[in-house]
Amino acid sequence: MPEVICTTVYSFPELSDAAKERARDWYRELGPHDDWWDAVYDDFERICEILGLRLKTTPVRLMGGGTRQKPCIWFSGFWSQGDGACFEGWLSHAKGAAARIRYYAPRDVTLHGIADRLQAIQRRNFYQIVAEASHRGRYYHEYTMSVDVSRDSPTCQPPTEDAEETVVEIFRDLARWLYRQFQTEYDHLTSDEAIEEGIIVNEYTFTEAGRRFG
Repeated sequence: MPEVICTTVYSFPELSDAAKERARDWYRELGPHDDWWDAVYDDFERICEILGLRLKTTPVRLMGGGTRQKPCIWFSGFWSQGDGACFEGWLSHAKGAAARIRYYAPRDVTLHGIADRLQAIQRRNFYQIVAEASHRGRYYHEYTMSVDVSRDSPTCQPPTEDAEETVVEIFRDLARWLYRQFQTEYDHLTSDEAIEEGIIVNEYTFTEAGRRFG
């Protein structure tokens, strides 16, 4: 004979502190939603545009069978040695980048410094420095980018002696900055505050002990 068993369920705010912790742990194990990094990608694309960096793209399949172009940005994280971020793209001079990046990200001194260094090395080379970054290997961090630096001079002038080292380090600093954005976003999405908001918005219910019901 079938039995009807009645269970009292609780919304998250109704749980005890210990039960809330168990509920948060359950939700946290689900992980952030798919493509949680999209906002970081969008922000980085805009920053690259300001700095004069045109990201390479690669086609990805859509659910409906078509394709779209995805920027060549990769990362891995966040707890293993070798984790990091990298990207592929072409660099050329972008007029007014130092001022524009300050307008876009007024409090980000790291980006300000990157833009200033780019402007300085471009000035020393009559704004003719160009570079290409390509990913190499199985890992994703700043040292997996191969950066080719040259000077687009109509008289075939070579770059200044410090140009290659400076531009390579700028690319690596930008990759380090990008990785920190991914990590910050992930930490925010898995924080207690964000977890609780997700539980409440989705109207999940729990047993008195904090176990997910249903």
